[in-house]
Amino acid sequence: MTLKSGTTSLKVLVCGGGVAGEALAYWLARGGHQVTVVERFPALRATGAQVDLRGQGIEAARCMGLLDAVRSKLVDESGVALVNARGKARATIMANTSGRGRQTLTSEYEIMRGDLVRILHDVAKDGVDHVFGVSVESFEQGDEQVVARFSDGSSGAFDVLVGADGQGSRVRRAILPPGTPDPYWRTGIHMAYWFVPRIASDGDIRDTYLAPGGRMIMRRSHNPAETQAYFMLREESAEASAVHREPVERQKEFWAGRFRDAGWQTGRFLDGMKATESFYSQEVVQVRTDTWSRGRVVLVGDAAHCASPCSGMGISGGLVGAYVLAGEINRHADDLPTAFANYEAALRPFVDEIQATVKPRLLRMGMPTSRAAIGAVRSVAALACLLRVPDLVARHAKQDRGGAWRLPESPVGDGGA
Repeated sequence: MTLKSGTTSLKVLVCGGGVAGEALAYWLARGGHQVTVVERFPALRATGAQVDLRGQGIEAARCMGLLDAVRSKLVDESGVALVNARGKARATIMANTSGRGRQTLTSEYEIMRGDLVRILHDVAKDGVDHVFGVSVESFEQGDEQVVARFSDGSSGAFDVLVGADGQGSRVRRAILPPGTPDPYWRTGIHMAYWFVPRIASDGDIRDTYLAPGGRMIMRRSHNPAETQAYFMLREESAEASAVHREPVERQKEFWAGRFRDAGWQTGRFLDGMKATESFYSQEVVQVRTDTWSRGRVVLVGDAAHCASPCSGMGISGGLVGAYVLAGEINRHADDLPTAFANYEAALRPFVDEIQATVKPRLLRMGMPTSRAAIGAVRSVAALACLLRVPDLVARHAKQDRGGAWRLPESPVGDGGA
């Protein structure tokens, strides 16, 4: 089918109904394409921990007309405190709400991942077919189409297949040539999070506690009933890298063993971990590949260029990547090689910028192994906050974490939503 503008309408399959997948589906449907999103979970996967928007991600959400909806669901997190074993704040860095400069450790746009996914789904669902409880088991592509075979035994032919299936993307594994190096760039850090009941002392400041052995604990409270507990660990071992693929009970045993003697509110968080259904464990990695497409198959979001949670730009990167990819497909629907080449050429500088913000050496310095080093980190942070250094640096910065890179023209050529 050809649109009035003369642009070919494509039949597009998006594998994954997360942030990048829903955003891409929205822009492609607005461009006149027939879009189907398949999600392996039985319903919209509106779960996950707290995320944020920064820099170009805020602008991408604005172009979709979603900032008001995002603001209506914001988590009340006004700053980040470095606390000692008694829970006393030694240094506190507040969010930069001045409207200029860059975001600090917490953004003015903090939101639960589930709320953001629901917002994106709500604006995409009217023009997009969603199929839940189904995944792409395999696919074959030729010059004219991609044939996908699904987990329910069905199959279908599409003009484009998009892998929006996250950091562990199966679509990416299928399109990378044999012998391709491991796409994961490791930081030597692991993390887990889960929800526990909120208590009276849990406030709107994110508490961060350092324990000897390269361990960090964070507490963030996102609603009146729940608090998020995060454990982060410096460890470069085969066991630590492999445990994230083990059964959940084995993962919980690993984290309990590593943190049992950490101090502060560890006992409370470990007790909560036993019963929680929200537990998630992962290695902090980046995805780095030389190509994001092959033939009629293309990657977006974490499947293409996961920047890791330590970048603070993972969600923003997904929104921006969807914006750029949709624009190129909409403008070059008759010439997919050009569309995908332009997508990579336009987005690579931004991805390189946000991935470069993650510096393992600095991360390790922020997670010391000895009590003396922890004391030094707290003292330096306390002095910096006393002199208002973080606030001044944020307010007077000329760029946020995405650098000076700017969004291209609207994917639908009308200035946005």
